[in-house]
This record gives sequence, structure tokens and C-alpha cells, in this order.
Amino acid sequence: MKIAYLVNRYPAVSHSFIRREILALERQGHEVLRISIRGGNEEPLGPEDQIEAQHTHFVLHRGSKELLLAFSRVFMTRPLNMVKALALVWKLGRQAERPLPVHFVYLVEACLIYLLLQAENAQHLHAHFGTNSAEVAMLTHALGGPPWSFTAHGPEEFDKAGFIGLSEKIRRARFVVAISSFGRSQLFRQVGYDQWKKIRIVRCGLEPAFYEHSTARRPTETARLICVGRLCEQKGQLLLLQATKRLVDAGIKFELVLAGDGEMRGELERTIQRFRLEAVVRITGWITSDQVREQILDSRALILPSFAEGLPVVLMEAMALRRPVISTFVAGIPELVEPGKHGWLVPAGDVDRLAAAMQACLQCSDEQIESMGENARTKVIQLHDVDSEAQHLAELFLGSPDQRSNGPEVSSKPS
Repeated sequence: MKIAYLVNRYPAVSHSFIRREILALERQGHEVLRISIRGGNEEPLGPEDQIEAQHTHFVLHRGSKELLLAFSRVFMTRPLNMVKALALVWKLGRQAERPLPVHFVYLVEACLIYLLLQAENAQHLHAHFGTNSAEVAMLTHALGGPPWSFTAHGPEEFDKAGFIGLSEKIRRARFVVAISSFGRSQLFRQVGYDQWKKIRIVRCGLEPAFYEHSTARRPTETARLICVGRLCEQKGQLLLLQATKRLVDAGIKFELVLAGDGEMRGELERTIQRFRLEAVVRITGWITSDQVREQILDSRALILPSFAEGLPVVLMEAMALRRPVISTFVAGIPELVEPGKHGWLVPAGDVDRLAAAMQACLQCSDEQIESMGENARTKVIQLHDVDSEAQHLAELFLGSPDQRSNGPEVSSKPS
């Protein structure tokens, strides 16, 4: 089967899970056409992502002339579909946070994608994220494109459900993927019970090559914690700096690495200076997937004090590398991390509990840290094998009998 994947920005360091999913589908004999609305050239790309970039069609790289020609061609050849698509643009644009002309641009992008799918004879279109990429996929289908679906990750889709027309997208999609039970419940909230059967759980996966061939390093060899993620409000790095200052003031010696970049970097750097943590905290900026793996292996544990999430892939990656994690009781995280067995979970926004968890991790015995790391690896490999998850996804693409059923089943697999 030939499947087209549509992502707003691909490849990207933060989208390694999409690359793994695509490659797993290809190992199972499916052909995957990669389409990215924008390029991912603002981040450093590792060798695997550089290869992906060579096989990806970039929509906006085509230029305005080719986009307008595509719009004209579709308008002339499929006028009735164009009218329906324009009506859908009007419907979505009236309630969206972005102005109506932006949604018209999405339609122009959809025209080019529609022609590409026709030329490539793609049989299904799948978008990652329920935001603008899902809207472009929906408009592509309205123009006469193949059946479509999307994976919702959260938290943005859930925070702005009304503004992005999430319920409309769910109703019009052939099926919708959630990456956790929590995510599925948030999608259930957007539509009536009659639509629930099309919402399925397919977890983000890890391939054995990521964790089996890593150089073995004991997590107890260093007093370093690492936080991986975009430097933004929802990841909680400012709270992490407050907790770090408390531990430093208490005389606890350790290092903290903030791996990533983002809109809050300036504020975080100023806070580091104000708290006099320059000798303790280091910000790496954007680093490649391979560099993220090395940074995790060089750390005692991964810490992610998020205020809002879907289910962070970096938690899975750290656990697969035998590192315990410190995170929060948010979204799908408790489905993966059991406190005391795989690490520590604290209430989001609680600096006292966060500092206590960090101190407990740093002062744990070597045997406790290594035991939690082994437990974490076992759990994540059991739940997040990429080939197994890709097989479930392929069954949905193929329209398995269970997917076509009108029965009350709401998940294709145990959650």
C-alpha cells in the first residue's frame, strides 16, 4: 500500500518518532511518501534525518508560482470539489484564532498536495498533529484526494480544540490516532459517542537500534540530570531552575543540562544568572538525535517537570537507555511511569516536591538507580515497540474488518 505522510515540519530533531514510524511501515512492505509543508532547516539534523530530507517533498519550497498554478489547475478540473473545499475553509476560518486568509493558504497548499498524491497514486493520506497539517489533509480530501487520517499528540490540540476545528476533523477523518489513553479520552470529549469507534490508540515507538547498540554506561557514574525539550512555558524549566537553586543552596553538588532551544531561552539564561547557577546549569541549544542519546547516557536520570504534555517521546528514550525519570502527573505520563519503580512523579507546578524528587534521585544508592533503570527499560520496550505499533497502524490504513465494524469497540488493542 502507498501511504502519504503529511507533517508541518519534517524531518526535525523533535520528530524522530515520525521517522521511526515511517521506516517501520516500510519494513512491513508499505511505500511511504513523505510530505512536509515547511522545511526543518532551523535545527541540526543527524545522518538519519539528512537522508529523510532527501526523500521528502517540501510544499512551500515549491514557491508561490507553482502553488498558484496548482490552485488554478484544481479549480479548473474539479470546480465542485473546490466549492466544497472553499465552504469548509469559510466554516473553519470563522471560528479559528488565525485569520481567514491563512486558511485559504492551507487550501492552496492542499491543491499542490492533491496533485502530488494523484501523480504518485497514493492510497491514503495521514497527518501528524491535529493542527494545521490535519486541516491541509482534510482539505486535500475535500478536493477529491484519498481517505485521510491524523495522529493527535497534545497538548496543543486539546488546549485549542475549538479554534482548530478538532471535532470537524475527527468527524471527517477515516480514523484518528491517539498516542495514549489520556489522549483518546480528550478526543472522545470533542465528538459524540457514535464517533468514538474511529479513535484508536497507537503508541509512539522505539526501534531496537536506538537502545541495543548504545555504549553501556552506568547511570551512577555522574551526578548529572538532563532535561530534554523545547525551552518553553509548558515544559516547566523555570520551575526546574527554582528547584535547582534550592538544592545548590542546601549544599548538594550536581550538574543540570537543558538540552534544546526555544522562545524562553533568554528568560532562562537571565534566571540562571540571577540565581548564580552558571557553574551548575548548561543550555546546549538544538542538538541532533544522536547527541540527545549521548547526553542521556551521560546522565543519572532524565527530568521533565512539564505543566502540559501528550506523552513525551524523550521519556521513552531515556527509559529504553536504562535511565530513571523524574516527571509530573500530567496527561499520559502516569500510563508509562510508575513512581518508585521507574523513577519519580510529582504534582505539576510543585517546586517543593520537584526539589525533593531531584534530591532523592541524586542521593539514591547505585543499586536503586540501576534497578529503576532496568524496570524502566522493560516497561518501555513492552509498550512502545515501533514495529508492533506500526503493524496496528497499517491495519487501520488497510481498513481491517475491525476498523470497518459498527460495533461498540473503541480500541484496536489493549490500552
